[in-house]
Amino acid sequence: MTNPLRCAARAGDEGSSSPQLVDTHCHLHWRAFDADRGEVIQRAVDAGVTRMVTIGVDVASSREAVSLAEQHASVYAAVGVHPNDAAGFDRAMLDEIRVLAAHPKVVAIGEIGLDCYWKKTAPDVQARAFEAQIDLAIEIGKPVIIHNRQTTDAILAMLDRKFAQQLKRVTRGVLHSFFDGVDAAQRAFELGFLIGFSGPVTFKKSHALRELARSVPPDRFVIETDAPFLTPEPRRGRRNEPANVRTIAEYLARERHLAVEKIAWQTTANAARLFGWMN
Repeated sequence: MTNPLRCAARAGDEGSSSPQLVDTHCHLHWRAFDADRGEVIQRAVDAGVTRMVTIGVDVASSREAVSLAEQHASVYAAVGVHPNDAAGFDRAMLDEIRVLAAHPKVVAIGEIGLDCYWKKTAPDVQARAFEAQIDLAIEIGKPVIIHNRQTTDAILAMLDRKFAQQLKRVTRGVLHSFFDGVDAAQRAFELGFLIGFSGPVTFKKSHALRELARSVPPDRFVIETDAPFLTPEPRRGRRNEPANVRTIAEYLARERHLAVEKIAWQTTANAARLFGWMN
């Protein structure tokens, strides 16, 4: 497999003594950060996290994500309607997401997908919202950020229907906080998708996920926190925040027998390819 990372990073980046990191999925605009949001963002920057993507889950939170991105140079936004928030999804909601997606700091449509764990929204409503937002992403040329909870076959079937006939060289999106196995990951790769590793890859019982982390091709994964959720070991049980993406990078470096600088370089380049960042 050709490694596009050789074209994605600037000369000298790989050997940097201060590796840059990207948190490709967090929820910085959530109430959990109201008391110290500025300090949280600064801690991330101090830890080398040069970009953070804060993710909307409905129209209101998508607006908040865009507003936060406007206020902080290091923060970008994704806008979309989460499957658990898709009740009442209609053309008006889709049109609002379309308007928000035109903002220059909006880099993706998400968090969108399917969820059969919480069962907060009827499956047919989830599927309708998911398909409509994929169509929007294709229309405007932005990647998608996919939520999947116990719906892997349905997710991959939808993605296959939408993306199988399109150019495979284009990165179409990311399956965030990936929990599935090698076969599902390979099907996603064939459709032009990346997978995101978050806190659970550090959990003691995540044996299959760690095996995948050791074997996934270097150009096919990004790292994320999903903050304030999914705090990695050894901080599990406390509020997560984007600075902890460094912990995930360090863990993956150990599992893959690489320097953390190499993981940082690879995943930052992958994020740049995913979101279309030029520098």
